[in-house]
Amino acid sequence: MKFFKAFFSLVVTVTMLWALQTNFGSIPAIGPLLNPVSGFWQNAENRTEVGDDELSLPGLTNEVTIKFDERRIPHIFAKNNHDLYYAQGYITARDRLWQMDIQTRSAAGRLSEVVGDKALERDRTARRMGMVYGAENTLKCIMKDSVMSKVINAYTDGINAYIAGLDEKDYPLEFKLMGYKPEPWKSINCAFLLKLMSQTLAGGSDQFAMTNTLQLFGADVMRELFPDRPVRDEPIIPAGTKWNFKPLTVPQPSKSFTAQMNAAAKPRQKVEGIGSNNWAISGSKSANGYPILANDPHLNLTFPSIWYQIQMSAPGVNVYGVSLPGAPCVVIGFNNKVSWGVTNVDAAVLDWYQIKFRDANKNEYWYNNRWNKVTKRVEAIAVKDGSTVYDTVLYTHHGPVVYETAAKKDKNAPEYIPVGNALRWIAHDESDEFKTFYLLNRATNYADYRKALQYYSAPAQNFIFADVNKDIAITPNGKIPLKYSEQGKYIMDGSDPGNDWHGFIPYTHNPTVKNPPRGFVSSANQFSTDKTYPYYINWQFAGYERGKRINSRLAAMHQANADSLRLLQLDDYSIVAQDVLPTMLTYLDTTKLDDAQMDAYQIVKNWDKHYAVNSAGPSVFNGWWRKFYAMTWNDQFNSSKIPLRVPDRDVTEQLLIKQPKSKWFDNQRTPVVETAADVVTRAFIVTVDDLVRLHGKPGNNWAWAKVKPFEVAHLAGLDGFGSGNFATPGTGLTVNALVDGHGPSWRMVVQMGPQVKGYGIISGGQSGNPGSYYYDDMLATWQAGKLDELLFLLSPREPSKRIKAELKLTVR
Repeated sequence: MKFFKAFFSLVVTVTMLWALQTNFGSIPAIGPLLNPVSGFWQNAENRTEVGDDELSLPGLTNEVTIKFDERRIPHIFAKNNHDLYYAQGYITARDRLWQMDIQTRSAAGRLSEVVGDKALERDRTARRMGMVYGAENTLKCIMKDSVMSKVINAYTDGINAYIAGLDEKDYPLEFKLMGYKPEPWKSINCAFLLKLMSQTLAGGSDQFAMTNTLQLFGADVMRELFPDRPVRDEPIIPAGTKWNFKPLTVPQPSKSFTAQMNAAAKPRQKVEGIGSNNWAISGSKSANGYPILANDPHLNLTFPSIWYQIQMSAPGVNVYGVSLPGAPCVVIGFNNKVSWGVTNVDAAVLDWYQIKFRDANKNEYWYNNRWNKVTKRVEAIAVKDGSTVYDTVLYTHHGPVVYETAAKKDKNAPEYIPVGNALRWIAHDESDEFKTFYLLNRATNYADYRKALQYYSAPAQNFIFADVNKDIAITPNGKIPLKYSEQGKYIMDGSDPGNDWHGFIPYTHNPTVKNPPRGFVSSANQFSTDKTYPYYINWQFAGYERGKRINSRLAAMHQANADSLRLLQLDDYSIVAQDVLPTMLTYLDTTKLDDAQMDAYQIVKNWDKHYAVNSAGPSVFNGWWRKFYAMTWNDQFNSSKIPLRVPDRDVTEQLLIKQPKSKWFDNQRTPVVETAADVVTRAFIVTVDDLVRLHGKPGNNWAWAKVKPFEVAHLAGLDGFGSGNFATPGTGLTVNALVDGHGPSWRMVVQMGPQVKGYGIISGGQSGNPGSYYYDDMLATWQAGKLDELLFLLSPREPSKRIKAELKLTVR
């Protein structure tokens, strides 16, 4: 019996040891993670463990001093360019290596290598969309530049110096959790980050759904419900601005487009609120007589943050701001002379072309009245189990045919991508965006700003600017195709040369304004210009509401300071409610309401239109408008057979206010003819019933913060590594655009003057290590809507009580 017990114990022990060291499918072995010498215990660190240090590194040419403030933000002081970017790469990798790795794997279509075949379709889509192809072209362009090639190489060398010095116990926690190790960084990884940003901000398309909608309803309905300009407009470049250039001849619509418009896949539609705000006021509006600039890019909020705060100083440059982990330079920030920021333009830079192949072999396609050769690119996708999947992608002169047949399109593939279409995308072209930021980091005046912008391609951005010379400016800028009006609104005939891009709008013709009479410039992703601008940029942009609210408050501003602009970033007033709520209340038939519904009516009637955390008004109005919108369109535009594009909010508002008896309010599934009033009342009743069912009777539980969930999640969605739900004001259409985990990823305000002062905060922390105090130490400040005063040192010898540690990098 004793022998049996001993033998049984031995078997159990051996089995457990085997299990702890064995991978089960995509689940890594847990033994290494629990190892006290090299496992996750080694990732724990606290605030007091940060101290002075000195490291000898290969590849440096001189000593570099890095000072760390109380937020663990590095202030790098180098004696030459090479060492500056080497140190930036090294220190960014030290804080964010796993984030850098996983983001570039995502863009490169290499997630399957570390998570297994469950990511295979995502990898296939990235490859088939031409992400690798585009990154290769971008790197090729960068390497042609004698300055930027050295910047990229130095940055890469710095990252690899950090990786080379890692022991297994030092690996970031996510590497241990996922069971893989860091690999050497390649220069092309920096280009992948640009492609990832292009995919985020300019990688979606409504053309498939728009084409289906056109075929179902006809051109007249499309003109009515999908106009090229909204009724309400608040252009970024003030209306009436004169253009100081002679425009190129605008292309005429192709014959195939004309025929399409005369003839009788589910889209990845853009989520409202995923945009950004920026503005700058002139010295005439500020208390100190100098401009003030503000920027708060709205992106997916994650741990680690998409941004990395940093100061970089070397001969000819001293700049503070945020960088993209894995890419050199400061992207948004300021120096002693200038400040700048960006928001997304949403230019039409991604188009689909229907391709006609000669036969089933698909070696040739019809274009310009002849058969043309297809180019084939083989993508090798390594999978964690050791296998390699080879995928052949067909390329036309337009670009890759993402899914040439329905059989090639997996059920898990993105639904917005049409089958049998080639993709023309600006992200495939050669570009050198880092050159723009390199030059902005060193800019001293408006002329330098303009010079820097000429190198920027994609994704097109509204570059805002302010300097100590008291100039302010804004330029919707990028490499924007020269098109005929509405080109790319629908899928185009790929055989017709008239549908090709006709070159690009000259950089000097991009719309811009400097020192406008109104005393401010601003953008919130809305239309770039009024109707007088001679070129077509796109037919759809973000709504006018955020821009309208910003401009109204800026117009009334006088004797403003940095805090005035900070408070505007937190504005939660709803222009949508201002526009439509009075009409909705007028049409609501209160005789049909029960007690709870009448209470809700009183709540929304007395609401001040602010999306405040403790207000119940937003909960009622938000649900009411969403239900009204869905009930208006779902009967005809919600098809389970083909993806259709639903008319946008602006059109819906105009029908409600001006055409309450429009046929579009009639639900064709019912025998009666409904009007806007019927839909308004029905939507209100359903909304209140839902609130009662989910949150009880009208009261404190209807507060916006309790009805609206919001979380800053971990980048990989790991449970327990995010913030958990917390109260947030605002919504996607308020200036403080917080919705579905998206929001202001970096709030920044810069007061220009003889001594420039910057203020800012990210929604997390500097460190990517969940075991670090600095993983989320900025979140509470961000949640409170406050900003840190940014420590902008003028030299490494400048004394500051905020400096808590110093790292010296010396030549090995």
